[in-house]
Amino acid sequence: MDRLLDSIDSPADLKKLPVEKLPALCEEIRAEIIQTCAKNGGHLGSSLGAVEINVALHYVYSSPEDELVFDVGHQAYAHKLLTGRRTRFRTIRTEGGLAGFPERQESEHDAFGVGHASTAISAALGMIEAKRMTGAPGKVVAVVGDGAMTGGVAFEGLNQAGYLKRDLVVVLNDNEMSISPNVGAMSEWLSKKFTSRTYNRWRKGVKDFLATLPKGSEAIQMIRQGIAATKAFVTPGILFEGLGFAYVGPVDGHDVKGLVESFQKFRTFDGPILLHAVTTKGKGYRPAETDKATRGHGLSFFDVATGKPVKKASATKAYTDLFAEALCEEMERNPRVVAITAAMLEGTGLIKAKQRFPDRTYDVGIAEQHAVTFAAGLACDGVRPVTAIYSTFLQRAYDQIIHDVALQRLPVTFALDRGGLVGADGKTHQGAFDLAYLRCVPNLVVMAPSDENELRHMLHTALELDGPAAFRYPRGSGEGVALEPLRTLAVGKGRVARSVSGKPDVCVVSIGTTLRPALAAAEALAGEGIAATVVDARFVKPLDEDLICAEAARAKRVVTVEEGCLPGGFGSACLEAFERRGLLEDGLVVKRLGIPDEFITHAEQAKQRAWVGIDAAAIAAACRATVGDRKERGAA
Repeated sequence: MDRLLDSIDSPADLKKLPVEKLPALCEEIRAEIIQTCAKNGGHLGSSLGAVEINVALHYVYSSPEDELVFDVGHQAYAHKLLTGRRTRFRTIRTEGGLAGFPERQESEHDAFGVGHASTAISAALGMIEAKRMTGAPGKVVAVVGDGAMTGGVAFEGLNQAGYLKRDLVVVLNDNEMSISPNVGAMSEWLSKKFTSRTYNRWRKGVKDFLATLPKGSEAIQMIRQGIAATKAFVTPGILFEGLGFAYVGPVDGHDVKGLVESFQKFRTFDGPILLHAVTTKGKGYRPAETDKATRGHGLSFFDVATGKPVKKASATKAYTDLFAEALCEEMERNPRVVAITAAMLEGTGLIKAKQRFPDRTYDVGIAEQHAVTFAAGLACDGVRPVTAIYSTFLQRAYDQIIHDVALQRLPVTFALDRGGLVGADGKTHQGAFDLAYLRCVPNLVVMAPSDENELRHMLHTALELDGPAAFRYPRGSGEGVALEPLRTLAVGKGRVARSVSGKPDVCVVSIGTTLRPALAAAEALAGEGIAATVVDARFVKPLDEDLICAEAARAKRVVTVEEGCLPGGFGSACLEAFERRGLLEDGLVVKRLGIPDEFITHAEQAKQRAWVGIDAAAIAAACRATVGDRKERGAA
């Protein structure tokens, strides 16, 4: 039997279906999402929970003239299926395939590119204001997860939208989850929807009873005003109405027919409206619905029948797990050490700390700015906070790093997970900029471990300092080295990881994850008669200028390699040191390898590293070219 989904190549095709067939279409979309995520990985739970919202929006509104803005993009898989990308959907998150998030370059139906949370309302308000100014037709709808409401920027957008009173629709997709279960007062306030359900049952019971009495209809009319007055106190609507929005809900976010009816009514309304839709993350797929931790938020490859992973576990632990274990050891040793994350207990491994030290582990929600300043406040009064946030998300708190932590020399430790290239999550999640954006901050020590031991030592070292420190580590597994006794590293001191007898032909200066490919390249070059030394810098700031410049002066040829952006990054730090020491004037040849000045799209991490030229083959090629350049110019 043919699928309804196979007849839809655009939102116009969707509108041809009778509304009675939409529930069946929603189930077909769910099946397609499950099959695709099983093969490619991806954000399963959020997309399953938002299917009816997507279908109803595209059934009523006319994209791209009407612009649909998704917060984060975890909710947008059904949107992609309905907007001309059905035949390519099973390529999502793979090399050359669809991006895992809405991307303006990918489709005219992707009104705004999103990978970080809480931005939809502000962007949508900008779009509706632009339409007003230019006279362009169309409506604008922002689809926001309730987890995003823990981000302050969402309320900044609500505040201005309510003040301007523009014709904006906000759909609050409330499933009580972001990645993990939501936390904070906002989550508790939205949970009053249960009280609202009680209220609705009570209202119906009273109405039915009064209808049996003489003049009951008059009594019903008289109490309606009282009901309206008291409703605000038993639903979350009072908050949004206070911000200037007309509040509708809570409604069943899986009743696609009811959603269509609501959106059709909204098209005739003026002013800002917020629809509060209650959904189930992972809806329709039992393994996701019963996953208490994340409701199937971001699964890797899995068996559709059971939901269990099919990918073999790595022989070595992931850096995330190693960090979490090391942090728990530090928390065990020192009761003043606390852990902080921003809605990423599972993602950063801090679920382990939460289980062992529940009163000293804080999940602040999707609120990176608050997380950093909260940590600063803790540090002011003698606590040693460790703030674990993905590299790409810490960008959102840059002012707080500078103003609230570094300027005051407060001993806050930043643990940056997913430093470097991250694979299938793509452009929005690459941890490409941290070495550059952190090394220019005064008073901040910046480190990058090359293996499991270095990670443990760097965390320990950071907690021994009397000021702020940061270290970044990659997505993926460790190197499999045997664990050493814990020690404190000498701040600003690197090490020679590979030396050669006599004068080297070239010196490779690596940082963090690039040490292993640098060593492999040096071994390959040795077989060709090219002697290469390898330095593991360990510290980006303070840089070990004495060691790096001494090795550079010996070789006269240097290749720096980093899994970070080239502009302003580690290689730039080395160039600055060479300039200060006069080595460039003496003819030192320098080649910098790293992530170029562009956003790197989704693919496997190994492929991405080959693309940007930081794998072993590329490092060896750069060394050959550098040695050849010198020889051609007659250098010794």
